[in-house]
Amino acid sequence: MADPRAFISFDFDHDETEKNLFVGQSKSSKTPFSIEDWSSKSSLPQSQWEALIKGKINKCNLLIVLSGQKMASATGVSKEITMAKDQDVPVFGVYVDGANSSSNLPKGLARNRTISWNWNNIANAIDQMMSEGKNK
Repeated sequence: MADPRAFISFDFDHDETEKNLFVGQSKSSKTPFSIEDWSSKSSLPQSQWEALIKGKINKCNLLIVLSGQKMASATGVSKEITMAKDQDVPVFGVYVDGANSSSNLPKGLARNRTISWNWNNIANAIDQMMSEGKNK
């Protein structure tokens, strides 16, 4: 099987640097997955954005939420989590930008499915996600 495809959900206003670092590090990690940079490149009307992102999430095997300290204000992230769940795409989170187990999480992201930024843990989470949802 080809490496699983991951959609990366993140707070564009606060965690774009962390997203770029995560994507860059993933290329040199031993973690078997690929990230498609499918974030919207421009501002779109809400209905167009939702249709575009829903289609992109549906083409992925999992959704990884980069969960930073200001996640409570990222309404688009919560929508992406809902879209993933509605399409049986498994979701897990990775703490970034100094966030930790006492930080706010976006709506729909379970605390017990949010882990520290450690590539061994991320690889284990990806393996677990690949046995769930539409990946079965």
